[in-house]
Amino acid sequence: MISSTADGLYLGLISGTSADSIDAALIDFGRGAPEVQGTLAHPWPTALRERMLALAQDEAALDLDAYGRLDVEVGHHFADAALALLKQCSVSAEAVRAIGSHGQTLRHRPTGRYPFTLQLGDPTVIAERCGIDVVADFRRADIAAGGQGAPLLPALHAMLLTQPGQTRVVLNLGGIANITVLAADGGVLGFDTGPANGLLDAWCLRHSGEPFDRDGTFAASGKIDTPLLDALLADPYFALPPPKSTGREYFHLNWLASHPRMAALEPADVQATLLELTARSVTAAIAEQAPHSTDVLTCGGGTHNGALMQRLRELLAPRGVCSTAEHGIDADFLEATAFAWLARQRLLNLPGNLPAVTGARGPRVLGAIYLAPPVPEPPARIVSGAS
Repeated sequence: MISSTADGLYLGLISGTSADSIDAALIDFGRGAPEVQGTLAHPWPTALRERMLALAQDEAALDLDAYGRLDVEVGHHFADAALALLKQCSVSAEAVRAIGSHGQTLRHRPTGRYPFTLQLGDPTVIAERCGIDVVADFRRADIAAGGQGAPLLPALHAMLLTQPGQTRVVLNLGGIANITVLAADGGVLGFDTGPANGLLDAWCLRHSGEPFDRDGTFAASGKIDTPLLDALLADPYFALPPPKSTGREYFHLNWLASHPRMAALEPADVQATLLELTARSVTAAIAEQAPHSTDVLTCGGGTHNGALMQRLRELLAPRGVCSTAEHGIDADFLEATAFAWLARQRLLNLPGNLPAVTGARGPRVLGAIYLAPPVPEPPARIVSGAS
């Protein structure tokens, strides 16, 4: 259970805004800094993924019974991912201190009179099936303190990737793009810049049947429509100052369809325009918040989109652009590593948020602990003997 050191193995789980898989990472904190012991991308069943994405994009109604069943169903898939990784690594449940499970975001509404965030993936199911304590529900404490509840990775970025005397940017290209600015003076800033893979994947699936645009070839086959691009970039979200965060419930295909230009364009031209939207909005955010940055380190699924990465290199020059993998950090599993780290922070009763990033009133310990079922006592040994 909980100790004053909480060193050892942790397992991080997350399905990001792209919902392309459940990413699992087994992390050893025995020496303080996280050391990756194993990773796994656990695929979603196609029908379940489509149902979750439709709900996240406001394209379907959800009654309470359906929500309850979906929460438990998603929890079972998270448990499957954790157990598969343990089997892959030949590690027993008893060797793992805790699982940090982010879940699958269904809604993220961090503004308004009653801000909230909602993730699927019942942590009690994960704890019961895996026999490991689970830390989950990481975002709500920050929101209750007046923050955005996101992004939560900048604290780990700062720990792993800060270069003293140098301003650098960590760019996460998931369904939504977010940046962490690691300033030369030690300051840290971070926020969601807007869409990354989410719109690209959704449009590609609708018009090609493929869940993502492999290497950006669909986008590369089209031409950028400048009037549509200008209309998309005029959305008020891009002009908001940080702290700010967003998700699929804002940037979805219905948002895209609201622009009159859509009816006149070929699907490939829309894809090319969406890729340019991601590149331009990211570049504008970096230019405004980190004008003196020298390099940009990328992570997330977008690092595998060759067309997007090439466009980012063109727009961000003379800054260097490279994957975090070139600095020893797995670009595909940095988020899963972060939630393993956040679980450890919770067991140590240490803050997991950065108020300068999220806008919270102060540091907060994030997450709730869901205890694994107790290990049954072995039956007492009966020793026979003379009476």
